[in-house]
Formats: sequence, structure tokens, C-alpha cells
Amino acid sequence: MHIPTDLFIGGTWVESPDRVPVLDPATGAPIASVSLAGDADITLAVEAAADAAAPWAATPPRDRAELLRRAFELMTQRGRALAELITRENGKVLADAQAEVTYAAEFFRWFSEEATRIRGDYRLAPSGDKHIVVTHDPIGVSLLVTPWNFPAAMVTRKIAPALAAGCTVVLKPALETPLTALAIAAVLEEAGVPAGVVNVVLASPAGPPVRAMLRDARVRHLSFTGSTGVGSHLLREAASQVLRCSMELGGNAPFLVLEGADVRAAVDGALIAKLRNGGAACTAANRFYVHESLAAEFTANLSAAMAKLRCGPGLAGDSQLGALASPGERDKVAALVEQAIAEGARPRAGARTPEGPGAFYPATVLDEVPRDASILGVEIFGPVAPIVTVSDEDEAVALANGTEFGLAGYVYASDIGAGLRVAERLSSGMVAVNRGTLSDPAAPFGGVKQSGLGREGGLDGVHEFLETKYIAV
Repeated sequence: MHIPTDLFIGGTWVESPDRVPVLDPATGAPIASVSLAGDADITLAVEAAADAAAPWAATPPRDRAELLRRAFELMTQRGRALAELITRENGKVLADAQAEVTYAAEFFRWFSEEATRIRGDYRLAPSGDKHIVVTHDPIGVSLLVTPWNFPAAMVTRKIAPALAAGCTVVLKPALETPLTALAIAAVLEEAGVPAGVVNVVLASPAGPPVRAMLRDARVRHLSFTGSTGVGSHLLREAASQVLRCSMELGGNAPFLVLEGADVRAAVDGALIAKLRNGGAACTAANRFYVHESLAAEFTANLSAAMAKLRCGPGLAGDSQLGALASPGERDKVAALVEQAIAEGARPRAGARTPEGPGAFYPATVLDEVPRDASILGVEIFGPVAPIVTVSDEDEAVALANGTEFGLAGYVYASDIGAGLRVAERLSSGMVAVNRGTLSDPAAPFGGVKQSGLGREGGLDGVHEFLETKYIAV
């Protein structure tokens, strides 16, 4: 599979003399170099998207659907090559990368189907003087900004609904993992997406070009996935043009193990919820609140399971936990663990940075974590499980909700009724009951409070890229 390394603007691969290396976080060695966009490239990308907007919006929904379906098929055919690329530039183990490619491709299939199902409304007004006609128009040129932790899924989760709605896009992926985004652009090009509908620019630093695009009157929508701090700044920037903003921001997901829960099932779920993507997921279980009657057993079993996991390069067959995206990310996680121990937490597994090259950090369990420990208030983004013992359901829910974040939560309970009862009490946009995963392209993804605005995926995802129009007839 050919992996492009240049900018994609107006259907053309544009080489820039300004290039930066892409590093393998498992070794620190460069694996490629990519072109960086200058001011002129940024302008050209917006112009290309704006020029393509009207023809693409006029393209029949069935035609848009067929192109997205073809992109799904191409991604599926090249799944292994894409997974290996993700592992090389992101560091995650190959099994995680393969799962991501499957998940990412599914957004193309799901929104290929949704492209033909955008509904309107036609009804007589209560006054009887007119008919109310409601339709939906593409919002226009959309700026998509994606992070490094899911370099394929975060791209397709935005591009697929945008194209289904009839919007054109300028994508600015994370510079840590640009190759996957460029590979997906090549897939879309091969699938037959017209020139200018999808444009990809890379920038360092990212702030000035993103700011310039947000201030361009031709850009009408921002879809961003990243930290709450950066998202808040972008919202302020977007306010000057009164842009529609779809923001998938930080998380601090609680994992509740209630009295009477199946401890073995809870441990199995915790391993998935915590270690999917090496813990570098906004939906990752971040804080564990375990009933006092189960805490000792749960902690012992989780610690034993985590301690057995082998760290190593993601493409190595025996690796179960890959590298973090960079040494800087690894150092952030290590500092959080060290601070937690200084504040009174007890390490039960891991908690030591391994010697040698690579941005590796072991699967770590901390118990006896104080309720006011710093680690409970931040998004860890690594394979660390801090455990707090609670006395009852009310205490668990109060602690779970005691954060400005509200993206995801997990509940393990003795029965589905108890699980649903607690799920409804959690201030989260998504809750998994008696299972360790919840993401699905067919389900709405998003949070409440400072975890974001809007929803991606599901029936809601395409409407993030549509404006509602009312016509009185």
C-alpha cells in the first residue's frame, strides 16, 4: 500500500520544502517525513473546499453514499496494511490497531447508509394558514481537527458524516500520526471523491493556521476532538465568525463496581475499559470506585492480570501493551503515578518506568487512593488504574459525578435493573452497563458538561453537518 507524505489540496498531492519527521514511539526512529503547509497552502485548501462545496452539495445522496461505501470496501481490503501503519506511528499493539481500522471503516459504511435517509418534515400548521416544510442543507466548508490517539477512527468519524451531508472538508490531523490520515485521503481519492471535497493539511505549530481557517468567512463549521483546554480556546476563536462547533473533548470516566457485582466479570471489563488503546482513549476508565465488600478481591485480581501484561513494540507478536505516542506522553503518565504515590496511594502493579528506548509504561494499579488525589481529577491517558473504596451506591455516584467532565462511565452491578438505575444517575453522555466497551458507529458519541458539544455517530452524527431550513408554504 502506497502511503503519501504530502499535503492533499484540491485533489492534488502537494509537496512542500518544509518537512518534519514522523517517529516510531517504540524506538524513537524516523519512519517517514511529511510536508508542512505554509500560509499559501492553507488558503488554497480552503479555496478548494469552497469551490467544490456547491457541486458536492448538489450531488445526489445515492451517489455520495456509493462513494462512501467504496471507501469502506477499500479500507477493509487494506486493513492489515493500515493497522501496521497505525502501530508504527502511534505505538499501539497490532491487535488494537486492527480493531481501530475495523471501527474506522464502519463509519464509512454507516454514513453511506445515512446519506440517503436524511429526513425532513411536511405538515399543516396548527393555525391552518400554511404548510410547514422542513428540510436540511449542508452547512458548508467544515474544518476537522483530529488527535493522535485514534488516527484512523477520529478521521473517518468526522469525514464520513460530513460527506454524507454534502459538506466539503479541510482536515488537520495531529502531527504525531499524520500518515494514517494521508492514507485515508488516498483511499477516498481512489474511491472517486471529487477534487476539493476532501483536503488534508499538516501544520507545526497548529495554532496559527487553524486560527486563520476559523477566521475565513468561507469556513462554516468546526469539528474538533481533543482536550477541553484546547477546545475551549477554539470555541473562543470560532465565536468571531459564529461558527457551528462540534466538540468532543476530555473525559474522566468513572468505573463503578457496586455491591453484589460479579467480580470476575468486573475485572474482565476493567481490563478492556482501561487498556483499550493502551489507556489513551477519552472513554478509558479513569477512576475506579469499588464497594468495600468487593474491593480486596477486585484489586487483587486486577493487579494480577495487569502485572502479567507484556510491554513491547506493537508489531512484536508477544506484545500486549505498546508504546505511548511519545516520550512526553509517557513522562506525563509517570509523573501522575509518582504524585499519586506521594499523596498516599499504594502501587499494586507496575508504577515504574522501564529502562531502555521507547515510550513504554507498564500497566499499573494503585489502591488506597485518597479521594482528593490529583490523579482522580485529570485524564490519565495511559495504562493506570487508581482504585477508591466506597461504602454504598450513593457515595459511588457522588464521587463519579464530582468532576467537570461527563463523557463516559461504566457500571458493574448484580442485575440489569440496578445497573440501569445507576446509569441514569451518572452525569455522562454515555454509560456502559456490565460491559467494558461502548463505542459503536451506530450510536451517538459525545459528552455533557466540559466533555463537549454535539454528537458523532448514530442518527445524530450527520446532523452536525446540516442546517435546518423551514419553509412556509
